[in-house]
Amino acid sequence: MKNRTKLREKIMTIIYQISLYKENGLEHDVDTVIKENIEIENEFVKDMVYGIITHGDELNLLANKYLKGWTINRLDNTGAAILRLALYEIKYTDTPPVVVINEAIELAKKFSDDAVRKMINAVLDRIINE
Repeated sequence: MKNRTKLREKIMTIIYQISLYKENGLEHDVDTVIKENIEIENEFVKDMVYGIITHGDELNLLANKYLKGWTINRLDNTGAAILRLALYEIKYTDTPPVVVINEAIELAKKFSDDAVRKMINAVLDRIINE
């Protein structure tokens, strides 16, 4: 599982970078961004990144439904990337939700502040308990 933990960190970084490129209207190639972040090609990373991008609008709507008084666009880019990653993994993979939440919280502890971590935790808890 440690390997997947590191891969999730890479995925979060890639999603973060792509969001910055989009925000600033910069040209980018998803495959190039992936290659810049991982040494060897990895199907899990590629599938997750493309899945998150493909389902981005849907993931944003889902996040906004459960963020009380907030929207995903108000979160910092790192927190938003972590939340999108977790939402995608819960909705579209076989990873147990408890694992997804734990991994997301660990990423948030490492890369976001406490308020964002708590929001991510609350959103994911509401989704799996519904």
